[in-house]
Formats: sequence, structure tokens, C-alpha cells
Amino acid sequence: QVQLVESGGGLVQAGGSLRLSCAASGDIFSINVMGWYRQAPGKQRELVARITTAGSTVYADSVKGRFTISRDNARNPVYLKMNSLKPDDTAVYYCVATDGRSYYWGQGTQVTVSS
Repeated sequence: QVQLVESGGGLVQAGGSLRLSCAASGDIFSINVMGWYRQAPGKQRELVARITTAGSTVYADSVKGRFTISRDNARNPVYLKMNSLKPDDTAVYYCVATDGRSYYWGQGTQVTVSS
């Protein structure tokens, strides 16, 4: 089992920046991919970015060039630096980890971007 705790959300004006953090505990050595999803009101949850233990990254087209996913070591913690934020980035952001068999989710952190 893996437990995830996010932090760093909040209210920011358009064009501003935030950094989200995700701390994992439990069986962290089983994790091979960590990432961030988001869900806006009335929309489906979508992938924002993910990073493997080898450091390979994938980004949603909508955030490329603005968001950066990183980590302090192979697994923990994982960060999402968000620059040039837009009102469309408003959502609950969830940290996710997988060991290839199961997906583990954090409780989510609200990001609100005002215009």
C-alpha cells in the first residue's frame, strides 16, 4: 500500500505560479511511475504530467512549456511547478502513483486561477 499527501494548492491570479508537492509513504519502493491528474467541475479527470523512476516525463499538450514535473530522488517527493497559469487550469489536482498493478491516489488539492 502507498499513501500520498498533496500540498501547495491555492488561489493565484492568471499568469502566476504555484508549486504542488506530493509526499509518498508506505511501500514506496514498489512505485515505478508518479504523476498528477486534475479534474475541473463538470469535466473528466485528465492526466497533467507523469514521471518514471528513470526520469522520463510525459505532459498533457495543454500544459507543455508551462508545467514541470520533477522529483528529489527516484520516487519521493514529486513536484509540479506550474507557471503562466490560466483560468482553465482551475481544478482539483491529484497526485497518483502506480506499481504497475494498482493505482494510488492522494486526496487532492484545489488550484484556482482568477482572471
